[in-house]
Amino acid sequence: MAISGKASLRIHILLFLVLSSSFAIFRVSADEDEDRVEELLSLQSRSKSGVIHLDDLSLRRFFTPANSRSYSLVIFFDAVQLHDKHELHLQELRTEFGLVASAFIKNNEDTPAQFKLFFCDIEFKESQSSFALFGVNALPQVRHVGPQIQNLKDSESMGQNEFARMADSIAEFVEAKTRLTIGPIERPPLLSKKQIGFLLVLIVIWAPFLVKRLLVGDTLLQNPKLWLSFAVFVYFLSVSGTMHNIIRQMPMFLADRDDPSKLTFFYQGSGMQLGAESFAIGFLYTIVGLLLAFATHLLVRVRNVMVQRAFMIFVLFVSFWAVKKVVYLDNWKTGYGVHGFWPSSWKLH
Repeated sequence: MAISGKASLRIHILLFLVLSSSFAIFRVSADEDEDRVEELLSLQSRSKSGVIHLDDLSLRRFFTPANSRSYSLVIFFDAVQLHDKHELHLQELRTEFGLVASAFIKNNEDTPAQFKLFFCDIEFKESQSSFALFGVNALPQVRHVGPQIQNLKDSESMGQNEFARMADSIAEFVEAKTRLTIGPIERPPLLSKKQIGFLLVLIVIWAPFLVKRLLVGDTLLQNPKLWLSFAVFVYFLSVSGTMHNIIRQMPMFLADRDDPSKLTFFYQGSGMQLGAESFAIGFLYTIVGLLLAFATHLLVRVRNVMVQRAFMIFVLFVSFWAVKKVVYLDNWKTGYGVHGFWPSSWKLH
């Protein structure tokens, strides 16, 4: 019995030591986690948008084993050398990412959520090894590193096709992965208070002179030639597909794949429209529109019938040529043929 009692005492002492050491390790780990959270909050407060800039060293500092990390990181991957590639929208997306971070910080101030989520960014040239750890080989890229993640390659990635709605898409991704609320996203006004004040002062100073010129009828807004030029410009933008080029960030031309020294201004294929070819089509349509306006508004005032007929033939010839070129380009791009036909009732039986 004595031996059994000593063995039992030793087991109890061993259990006590194990539990004590485990508690001490847990306490140290908890203290280290609190220190990291405080450091992240400090870095966040020093950032204008609330986005913490990370590099290889700081990433290792804040990406700790899952059992000692109580917070999530949402990381935007950037590459300065790719900012000139407008089709990637990296600078615009980075700004939108900052808006989401600012919204989360403002809407979750003094709540437990502010200690659970931090927005960060990493730049490729500064942190190439970090890109390799994540396995990032394409941009744009946003990753969520949750508290349970052990391997950075297992972090949750935002799909390439999910950036369409910019800040709203990023906010939805973060809310879905973290179960935290971002809140309303506030965008900065187009003009600052100083700029608005300066404009108001200018308006007050120029108001008497402007009212006087309006009463006399001597302003640019009352100039018919200006309105005519503006109408032609709007018509050209409408028929040339300029808004499509602006929204899709389409280039004016491309380098030839077979010979990089040559440029391609017309791209065969209905899925893509270069700026140069849209402007060419817009120019042809504008010519037809101006000739039609000339024939209906000016040519009818000419009293000489021969002059009228000569100009009318010229208008019809140029319009037919321009429309024929547009139809030819459409056939070439799409592969579909557009041709004239006789109504069935006109056919001879």
